[in-house]
Amino acid sequence: MKILDVLDKKSILVDLAATDKKSVLNEMVLPVSELTGIRREQLVQVLMDRERLGSTGIGNGIGIPHGKLKDLESLVLGFGLSRDGVDFESMDGRPTHIFFLLMTPENSTELHLKLLARISRLLKDESFKTRLMAADSANDIISIIESEDEDF
Repeated sequence: MKILDVLDKKSILVDLAATDKKSVLNEMVLPVSELTGIRREQLVQVLMDRERLGSTGIGNGIGIPHGKLKDLESLVLGFGLSRDGVDFESMDGRPTHIFFLLMTPENSTELHLKLLARISRLLKDESFKTRLMAADSANDIISIIESEDEDF
C-alpha cells in the first residue's frame, strides 16, 4: 500500500486558516467527515482524546494527528499546510506547518503504525518538506508525494 492509496485529493488542504490546535483539527476533519460519513464532532473528539495523551506535534514543523475509530471501515488520510504555522504544542515548541491526519479502524493497529512510520520517515527529508511547503495546490501535493511514495 502507498500513501496515495489512502490520501484522497479532497482531503488535501494547502491553505489552512486555523490558528490553534483545535481549529486545525476541526478544519482538517471536514473533508474526512464527508468522505467517511462520520460526524465531524466525533472525529475531532477522537483526535483531541489522543492529543491529551501527548501532542502529535513531533517537532521540526510537523504534526501527525491520529486516532482510531470503531465505526471506520478503512484507513483515511488527510493533509494540511499552514503557511504561518500553528502552535500545536510540539515537542520542540516551534510552530507546526505540515500536517498529516490519520484515522484508522480500531482493529488496524499494524497498518496504523506502518503508515505513521512511513510518513515520519518521509518528513525527515528536508527537501521533501521544502517542496511540500512550496506547494500551491492539492495536485502539487500529490505530485510531490508521488515522487517519494513507496509501499509501506
